[in-house]
Amino acid sequence: MRTDNLEKLKYPIGQFECPSTITRDHLNHWIETLEHFPIKFEALVKHLNKEQLDTPYRPGGWTVRQVVHHVSDSHHHSYTRFKWTLTEDKPVIKAYDEKLWAELNDSKNDPIQMSIEHIKAIHYKLVNLLKKLSNDDFKKCFIHPETNSEVLLSYNVGNYAWHSNHHYAHVENILKEKGWL
Repeated sequence: MRTDNLEKLKYPIGQFECPSTITRDHLNHWIETLEHFPIKFEALVKHLNKEQLDTPYRPGGWTVRQVVHHVSDSHHHSYTRFKWTLTEDKPVIKAYDEKLWAELNDSKNDPIQMSIEHIKAIHYKLVNLLKKLSNDDFKKCFIHPETNSEVLLSYNVGNYAWHSNHHYAHVENILKEKGWL
């Protein structure tokens, strides 16, 4: 497979490009994306059978099942990072190896409904929190230990809205390719 084709399969909507100045309109749009994502994602995957769920979205990539469980795990971490940042001064967050988490038995074999329900709950909590934050709150940051860089909460909102759409596109594209959508 050509490198540019593989890159398009890995990043079907491109990589996250954060505006240099994040406005309240950006934040509101991203929060709206996070608010609507769980129901949209559930509608995309809830009727899939075992064969469909266990189909990789790209050669060498995760299965649809692993993607669903990954979104649940990742967005849970994100919610925790928001809470740490709002309650501590520039906390160093805990990174995790998402590739190894995706290889765990639960990610590879468990029913997706538990993660769908978790995504709905964590997004409900996250969106409720985000809608109440002040402009100063969005300027708070955490330290990511892998890059030792400061990550603004405003950036993190956009990144997770992108992350939602990124993995939605992974699943949607394989379903379209296979004629399952």
